[in-house]
Amino acid sequence: MNNVVRITVDGKVIELPVIVGTEAEHGIDISRLRDQTGYITYDPGYGNTGSCSSDITYIDGEKGILRYRGIPIEQFEQSPNFVEVSWLLIFGTLPTAAEYDRFSQLLTNNAMLDEAMKLHFEGFPKQAPPMAILSAMINTLSCFHPELQGPESDDGFELAAARLTSKIRTIAAFAYRSSIGAPYNYSDPNQPYVSNFLHMMFSNPYAQYECDEEVRKAFNLLLILHADHEQNCSTSTVRMVGSSGANMYASCAAGVCALWGPLHGGANVAVLDMLDQIHKGGLSAADYVKLAKDKNSDVRLMGFGHRVYKNFDPRANMLQKVAEKLLTYLGKDDPLLKIARELEEMALSDPYFVERKLYPNVDFYSGIILRAIGIPTSMFTVIFAIGRMPGWIAHWREQSLMSSKISRPRQIYTGPPVTDYVAKSER
Repeated sequence: MNNVVRITVDGKVIELPVIVGTEAEHGIDISRLRDQTGYITYDPGYGNTGSCSSDITYIDGEKGILRYRGIPIEQFEQSPNFVEVSWLLIFGTLPTAAEYDRFSQLLTNNAMLDEAMKLHFEGFPKQAPPMAILSAMINTLSCFHPELQGPESDDGFELAAARLTSKIRTIAAFAYRSSIGAPYNYSDPNQPYVSNFLHMMFSNPYAQYECDEEVRKAFNLLLILHADHEQNCSTSTVRMVGSSGANMYASCAAGVCALWGPLHGGANVAVLDMLDQIHKGGLSAADYVKLAKDKNSDVRLMGFGHRVYKNFDPRANMLQKVAEKLLTYLGKDDPLLKIARELEEMALSDPYFVERKLYPNVDFYSGIILRAIGIPTSMFTVIFAIGRMPGWIAHWREQSLMSSKISRPRQIYTGPPVTDYVAKSER
């Protein structure tokens, strides 16, 4: 097999190296294309551009495959453990018993926020978007912990990674408590990662929140399924910001801002809004599907289709089972789940959606699970950010260790040609 491709530009033949990944993915190395030809590639949205090589996550969108460090995502289903998966993503291997215990203890020891940070929460209005607070407070952490060592310093980096992975829960919970005018709940060192977060969210002085084991497992799996997803918008943002030499806090805060966008992290809210609209409007699933297919209608079928997956999103398959199991266990008869199942069945059997490869994605069922647990929709994207934090940290470190070159895309200029300045009196 040739390890180069040849292209002809202005009559000149150029050889470009071919890069082959672990799973036989092929890429053309165009890093010297401009030097050799004066041309650049043009790819709005970067759908055909590999910005880096990475050891972290593998996706095959045609076959519906997602793997973390080579491990199929389905293998985390039976005994979901977000802390274990966090270590796997950040450090590259499943943790030994000693590594797991040490990292867990670091998470416990670093859950608290500096008391002075509480004053910052009080400065936000109650109606402030939680994602705005989350981004601002992650940036603020860098002021209270300026001793972050570089990614090559294993001891310092492990502490920094644990600190951010732990404190994002506390920031999220404090933001929620502040929005409802409730007192802050301090971290409980006797509770594991997920249970501790729900305690900080929902406990009251007169009633301690007790996390049910099935809820804990469902939430663990939901976080795991959001933990990384290759070079998506927010992860690419973290890597780009990190390429400037920005510290991990600033880079991950930028990732929060990218995730905040409704086309990225806000999609599960849109799904729940759609299901609620169908329910309250007295529409049937068939009526809604008909409207979604009508070119003259503004109705869209939310939670279907994905930029990468052209088959089932494996995360959606897993979350559908979790949603069914959790609601049955909790004894909740959520009409939105019934509507979701009907929409899915109709879309999967309708040639209009099948031909367009519009299958359910991860957002289709995640909102139903969060709703069953009691998470308000205003916090859905924040939960996404908590789950995605280990992936962001892993990519920040990988990018920092692999390259010292700042990311700097090119463009094709389409503005006016050279134009003379005209004095104000003559305009």
